[in-house]
Amino acid sequence: MFKDLFSPTNTFMYGFVLCGIFLVQSWWAHFKTKRDLKRYKGMLSDKLELDSKQNQDVKKEQTTLKQENENLRMQLTRLNERPDNKLQRELEILARAEKQMVISAPGFAPAWEMAKSTALSQLEEEEKGKSFPQKVFRKLIGSGSSQSNVALPESAASAAKNGTPAASAA
Repeated sequence: MFKDLFSPTNTFMYGFVLCGIFLVQSWWAHFKTKRDLKRYKGMLSDKLELDSKQNQDVKKEQTTLKQENENLRMQLTRLNERPDNKLQRELEILARAEKQMVISAPGFAPAWEMAKSTALSQLEEEEKGKSFPQKVFRKLIGSGSSQSNVALPESAASAAKNGTPAASAA
């Protein structure tokens, strides 16, 4: 019984059947891999198309933003050239510099406050007509309102006269 099972013809048939099973498995794996490869190629082409479209949109947005930025820069330059804006800008620069110096330089604050109070008193004298150039201009042009040309707010002016910082006077 076992002799017939292991005879050369049966052994050949066993090998042939085993080879057929392996062949069917390899074909199945090949077609499965081929199908997956086709699916991945489709997904890759879709992704590349989407990325390309997104890159084009980003480039369009970038060019519009660059143009907008350039227009705003030109408008800012044009506005900064106006005389009243130049003065406001310079005043802002000086205010920021003063604040930075008060914070960073310990000996600067008292000297700065004294210089401001001196400048304020000189300006008030000019506004009242006590200084020579102001007297001459007033005689030539005529007297104006002395209170309309005050450079500092009332609280800052009183603080400068007293020699105290403006923050503690408020």
